[in-house]
Amino acid sequence: MSLRDRLHDDMTAAMRSGDVLRRDTLRMALNSVYALEKRDHAELSDDAALAVLVREVKMRRESVEAYRAGRREDLAAREEAEIGILAEYLPQPLSDDELHVLVADAIKRAGATSARDLGRVMGLLAAPTRGRADGKRVSALVAQALAGADLATHDAVPHTGGGAGSSGGGPGG
Repeated sequence: MSLRDRLHDDMTAAMRSGDVLRRDTLRMALNSVYALEKRDHAELSDDAALAVLVREVKMRRESVEAYRAGRREDLAAREEAEIGILAEYLPQPLSDDELHVLVADAIKRAGATSARDLGRVMGLLAAPTRGRADGKRVSALVAQALAGADLATHDAVPHTGGGAGSSGGGPGG
């Protein structure tokens, strides 16, 4: 059964059971899926539908922050409840240890040695972390690891002294 069909069946079950919050949350998610299908004139794959759910969860997390900043705890609580419903359809999030292992492996496979290689490493991490870890968090971990590697490389290179443009000679050189 596709993710889209599962969402639809669960929405129907929520309608029958009278679970208004679940019904409304799943209806909004399905409407987002349907809108993309209409735009693209094709049924979404499970990966594409999953991306829609990830985006829906991200929007709700941002809403929670905004509601809390505005001291609207009631609305923040509703958004968190919706996140909980949508999270049932997302893959299990990666633990910190799993994420560190993935980052180290991607850095090794990319042959990354400095912060300039961040894009290459992130490209390798896109598929295994999609829907399972926040992109900002992954990017920060990669940047931190590459900065550490960059410093280690910098410290390992022998310095010959002299400043920029110095020919090693005396004054007026």
